[in-house]
Amino acid sequence: MKNSLILRQTGIDTYREAVMYLRTDSPVCISEGFDAQARVQINYLNKSIIATLNKINSNLLEQGEIGLSEYAWNLLGAKEGDLVTVNHPRPINSMSFVRSKIYGNKLQRFEFKEILDDIVSGRYSDIQITSFLTACSSSKIDFQEIMDLTQEMVLVGEQIKWHSDFVVDKHCVGGLAGNRTTPIVVPIVSEFGLIMPKTSSRAITSPAGTADTMEVFAPVNLTVSQMKKVVEKENGCIVWGGAVSLSPADDILIRVERVLDLDSEGQLVASVLSKKIAAGSSHVLIDIPIGPSAKVRNETTGNLLKLYFEKVGEKLGIKINVYFTDGTQPVGNGIGPALEARDILSVLSLKKDAPLDLRNRSLEIAAKILEFSPKVKKGEGFKIATDILQSGRALKKFESICLAQGGFGKIPHSKFLRPYLAKKEGIISAIDNRHISRLAKLAGAPTMKSAGVDLHILVGAKVEIGTPLFTIHGGSKGELDYALAYLKQRENDFITIKEN
Repeated sequence: MKNSLILRQTGIDTYREAVMYLRTDSPVCISEGFDAQARVQINYLNKSIIATLNKINSNLLEQGEIGLSEYAWNLLGAKEGDLVTVNHPRPINSMSFVRSKIYGNKLQRFEFKEILDDIVSGRYSDIQITSFLTACSSSKIDFQEIMDLTQEMVLVGEQIKWHSDFVVDKHCVGGLAGNRTTPIVVPIVSEFGLIMPKTSSRAITSPAGTADTMEVFAPVNLTVSQMKKVVEKENGCIVWGGAVSLSPADDILIRVERVLDLDSEGQLVASVLSKKIAAGSSHVLIDIPIGPSAKVRNETTGNLLKLYFEKVGEKLGIKINVYFTDGTQPVGNGIGPALEARDILSVLSLKKDAPLDLRNRSLEIAAKILEFSPKVKKGEGFKIATDILQSGRALKKFESICLAQGGFGKIPHSKFLRPYLAKKEGIISAIDNRHISRLAKLAGAPTMKSAGVDLHILVGAKVEIGTPLFTIHGGSKGELDYALAYLKQRENDFITIKEN
């Protein structure tokens, strides 16, 4: 068979980018004129995918073999040793729409559709995805385009329908370390009787996503069918959104956006609302933390996002309530999956040392969601949420949700700890979210569940020389050393102490 190659699984993790590997001296590589970084179509039976070519100059592969990254391997669904063929893919017509947008032209809905179809099918390289994201960044995309993009992002993936038309949800735009309110909010809301099927994200460049933290307690890689069974039994769930194929284009776009550190207002709105609509939500609370080191730095940007969320939501038939919260410092004590899980459990278990900021913020958000219900008057939500938490019913519901998802695990602990002490006395005037998050990630989070940073102080606290400010929890000795090296380099960027 012309251009046939034997499949080999390399075990290389390229996240959500399909990558293939050929020897530089491979006859197929030479005859087809494949260059490194070329886009190549791989055909297996009646299925095909497109992957980016990486060339190798070693004996990792034989001349007649082709290696695939883990993502490409799973997409193709073949077995080790199967035969595939390769060829140049057809030209991507939708790139002409991207080029048009680069020059400032407005895109029509059918043009967004073609672009997203090509992205989801794997025809776009990361460079081409970057071009699309950059072309639609900042003020380059108007309200109608945001709405069209949102609708097409919904349609390109799976959509969930529930037995009720009243389905609530929440989303935090992010940028705030340790802000893990969802596992407290969901059991409160679902215990009250509202349906809250929460799909959450994993971390890419942050030390923990909600799904990473929830995974400390229970499995989160549920199928749509499994997710529905949990919700039918418990009214709520907390699962990884990537496992249920809701708005799959968004998962691909987010991967590139995080590398670019690019998250414009229009794309953010389309990203969030496409997933909420695809998940069957009718009422959504949007939590926007505002602070100097949060994702949203000021109220001007916050108000613009609020306007977009509410207008797009209204046009697409979903009720949106935008809630501004304090983003000036991390929430809770722990930053990293296990440490955040500890804080969550301490709040639900009514422990005296539970972080009050996490408890109160969770109750405030739960209250806003409860007030979507026609049975709850405005202003009554906080009392209802507090009663559910204080009675122990929220903890019992959380345990039931975990068990319905597949288990209730124990929280792991790190063996590699290093406290960081204050070097002068004074008052804590600032804690930088970004640097603290970076430190937790370098310590091994979220891959190592026990890794992260445990904060011991809040803004406004008085400290003396030698007062513990935080403790680094390393996933291993090497990761602890790595985090300590970063801390030494940027020591003055983490916590600001104002002298008395």
